[in-house]
Amino acid sequence: MKKKINFIFCLLFINFSISQSKLSKDRQAILSMCGCFEIEFNFAETFNYSEDNNYKPSDVYKSYGLELAIPIVNEKKKISIQHLLIVGPKSNQSIIKHWRQDWLYQNTDIYLYDSENNWKYISKSRDDVKGQWTQKVFQVDDSPRYEGSSSWVHIDGNSYWENSTPSPLPRREYTKRKDYNLMIRGNRHEINELGWVHDQDNKKFIKKNNKKILLAEEKGFSPYNKVDSKRCELAKKWWLDNYEKWSSIRDKWNKIYSRNKDLKLKESFENKKLYEYLLFSDDYDSPSTHQKLINSFITDY
Repeated sequence: MKKKINFIFCLLFINFSISQSKLSKDRQAILSMCGCFEIEFNFAETFNYSEDNNYKPSDVYKSYGLELAIPIVNEKKKISIQHLLIVGPKSNQSIIKHWRQDWLYQNTDIYLYDSENNWKYISKSRDDVKGQWTQKVFQVDDSPRYEGSSSWVHIDGNSYWENSTPSPLPRREYTKRKDYNLMIRGNRHEINELGWVHDQDNKKFIKKNNKKILLAEEKGFSPYNKVDSKRCELAKKWWLDNYEKWSSIRDKWNKIYSRNKDLKLKESFENKKLYEYLLFSDDYDSPSTHQKLINSFITDY
């Protein structure tokens, strides 16, 4: 009996050790996406399924940049990475607050994009997300964008995470395209010796009356190549100067998300979008002003 108990204890200890080792590798992979990077965005429509003979696909999109990715939260089961874009010539650079990605381990609370600025709250079971990480991606104003849950894979010296999830139109298209209103993003984050790659296989849908019609597919390929951190010093300083404001804005959004209910946002308020208020005006730096402003964009506040 004693030998049997010892054997069971050993098995439990081995499983716990493997689980901890896997968690450590997951965290290392996620944190590898932090640093100063030269980035390249490449997107091209690969197939179209429109019945309209006059259908015109999106032009091939290609752009470059320099970006700092900062780990603003680094806990055992939560990592939050803020991206800051550095634009302009070396003699006159400026900073644009870019997207944010949060990584939560075995998270059960998911906001799935539905279309028309609506997100559906879904509560998953613990079994559904065992060993998985949820990636939550946020807009430049920290409003929701898309999220999905999958496991990091570490095999043959490679680490990657991939997931398919509904999303709003990408920023490069939502002011130009009105012929579709939903994207299913096929995201793959793969760590490599140069940094990491965001590899995408996306589908563009027309969603109407709970029916989805596939309009087109596109390929996205965005390498993030790590460079000397000194090239991102200006972004580090900008973040230190603006940290309190954006920490308060995140706190406000977190209270909204913690309601665990469906969320619908207005496209604009008084003819301006939320990011225009928060990024391009000093009038909303204080908590009293930006919290009230965010409330104005939520339909049931």
